[in-house]
Amino acid sequence: MNNYGLSSISPTPGPLEADDITRGVCRYLRDLGYSALTEFKLKTNRRVDVIGLDKGGRFLVAEVKSSVADFRADDKWPEYQPFADHLYFAVANGFPVEILPPACGIIIADFYNAVIYREAPLKKVHATRRRSQTLRFAKTAADRLGRVKDPRI
Repeated sequence: MNNYGLSSISPTPGPLEADDITRGVCRYLRDLGYSALTEFKLKTNRRVDVIGLDKGGRFLVAEVKSSVADFRADDKWPEYQPFADHLYFAVANGFPVEILPPACGIIIADFYNAVIYREAPLKKVHATRRRSQTLRFAKTAADRLGRVKDPRI
C-alpha cells in the first residue's frame, strides 16, 4: 500500500472513457467474488452504471464518472442509495476525488484494474427490496445470457 491507500498495482492515470472505467470496475468486482451487471434498471426505472451482487446477497452500486463535467451534470445518484448496501463513485486515476460526496465510497479504475480508494459505508438494503432486486438481477442476467445464444430472445 502507498500513502493513498492504493495497492502498488494502481490503475493507469486518466482521462479515460466511461466504458474503460466500467470494464475495470467489473473485472475488479469479479475478482472480489461479485457477479456484475452494467446498465442495470432499478425498480424506479433509473439505470445504475454497475451493480454487483456478492454470495451473501449484498449489492454494491458503482456510478461511473469519466469527467468533472459528467459528475456535476448528474444529480441522480442519491436515488441509488436505497438499492445499494455500498454506493461508490468509480473514476479514473487523476480525477479530483475531493469533489465526490463523503457519503459514498470511491473506486479508482482503468480498463484492466481497479482499487478501492475510500470504502463506502454500509447502508443495508431493506429486506423486501433486496428480495425483489435479487430476482430482477437474476432475470436480467439470464435474459442477457439468453440473447448471447439467440439474439431474438
